[in-house]
Amino acid sequence: MKHDQIKQRFGIIGHSEGLNRAIDIAVQVAPTDLSVLITGESGSGKEAMPQIIHQLSSRKHNKYIAVNCGAIPEGTIDSELFGHEKGSFTGAHEMRKGYFEVADGGTIFLDEVAELPLPTQARLLRVLESGEFMKVGSSKVQKTNVRIVAATNVNIPEAIKKNKFREDLFYRLNTVPIEIPPLRARKEDIHLLFRKFSSDFADKYKMPSIRLSDSAKELLIKYRWPGNIRQLKNVTEQISVIEQDKYISAEVLKKYLPEQAGSSLPIIYSGEKEGLSEREILYKVLFEMKKDVNDLKHVVYQVLQNGSETNKSDVNSQAYERLYGQAAQANEGGIQLEQFAPSKSMESNDQVSKSKHFVPQEESEVEEEIYQEVEEEAEDESLSIAEAEKKLIIKALEKHNGKRKYAAEDLGVSERTLYRKIKEYDIQK
Repeated sequence: MKHDQIKQRFGIIGHSEGLNRAIDIAVQVAPTDLSVLITGESGSGKEAMPQIIHQLSSRKHNKYIAVNCGAIPEGTIDSELFGHEKGSFTGAHEMRKGYFEVADGGTIFLDEVAELPLPTQARLLRVLESGEFMKVGSSKVQKTNVRIVAATNVNIPEAIKKNKFREDLFYRLNTVPIEIPPLRARKEDIHLLFRKFSSDFADKYKMPSIRLSDSAKELLIKYRWPGNIRQLKNVTEQISVIEQDKYISAEVLKKYLPEQAGSSLPIIYSGEKEGLSEREILYKVLFEMKKDVNDLKHVVYQVLQNGSETNKSDVNSQAYERLYGQAAQANEGGIQLEQFAPSKSMESNDQVSKSKHFVPQEESEVEEEIYQEVEEEAEDESLSIAEAEKKLIIKALEKHNGKRKYAAEDLGVSERTLYRKIKEYDIQK
């Protein structure tokens, strides 16, 4: 079957080499029963590939079930996938079949598979290896003949290093890998997709289709599109509904393209995967700043200790340089640390002994006080961050009348992560 036929049948727009390569692999692997792992950024269109694989396989007349693993709370994910027996847990008033039993002979698409908790990953591995599973609360082994297609926007090799994903499960799922390129790598497809979406929304809202000026087309293609196709569709819909003049200039289009986080701001970076959200970046910066402040306090304490145990000959060199070096870094982040800095007049042992921080008869009291302050403030900072996170969650839940799905979207986390945090902080909502 040719590319154009496949694209027309499954509603795929684009002619880029990366997209065509992904379609070729999906078509070739479809007649087999091999497991497939689809990787790509969020919003890049991964959900089209499992549809192609299922519809072009011998299983096409059987069930096809798509499961968003990140949207199911950790406490119920095993029940959803494998089913449960009556009375196996509180609220299990009757026996329930899981997706692997319902889809026997068909295909299951596990979206956001990297969000699965480790115990569930072990159960999934058993299904892949032997086709066997057990319902929650049962000791009876059941068989299933299900083809598994999984997708993720997570760098799984990195997740394996952090012990968040099983390496053996990765190799089982990754029998055939399919990579979906991000929209910024499909520049020739961006305007095609925009025209398709604008035509669809014109029909939907009974209005003329929007058109772009040459400068607007150039801006559209040059934009990075961190949200990929999903973001492009959202922007197209906004413009279609809001703008009365259907001929869109670059100035008008620019109003609908949010500035890309991190494009002009200095960010502490340690080599993690691209694509962190603004909230994640903010938390990262805050934690790095907190670490710098705590390290600086310990340096002050060490300076005091060295001052009491030696002739203070090293204070002017190594300790002083470390202290002011870290203070300079912290000041770049707007933290004022003058209260910790020793006087710059400390150029000799005599001057050190005259400093208010190093009065000999008060050394032991000062050291003890500083040490206690370091420990107490470090603990207070950890507590304050947890309290702030708890307040954010409570506020989001109140805003959405306790609906976790919408609160999770507002907070920028998965529903399962929110469920875990609610349990961790014992939030009664």
